[in-house]
Amino acid sequence: MKTTEYFRHVRRRPDRAEIRDEWIEAAIHHPVAELVQADGRVRRWAFVPEKQRYLRIVLLADRETVHNFFFDRRFKP
Repeated sequence: MKTTEYFRHVRRRPDRAEIRDEWIEAAIHHPVAELVQADGRVRRWAFVPEKQRYLRIVLLADRETVHNFFFDRRFKP
């Protein structure tokens, strides 16, 4: 999985450390929704059954590099 320096920095935060790589991979490859931002970055969401929450990831415009990730409390499928 390709990541940005920002991703690696945020990964150290306690609230993000619990998010597993496999969940991020699921959002990359099997999203339930996708939105392309004006800057070309791509938002994708995937449901994480273990947490009963939706994970949002943000990919760079190359659609491969993960820039950000977090549980999205506001997302409604």
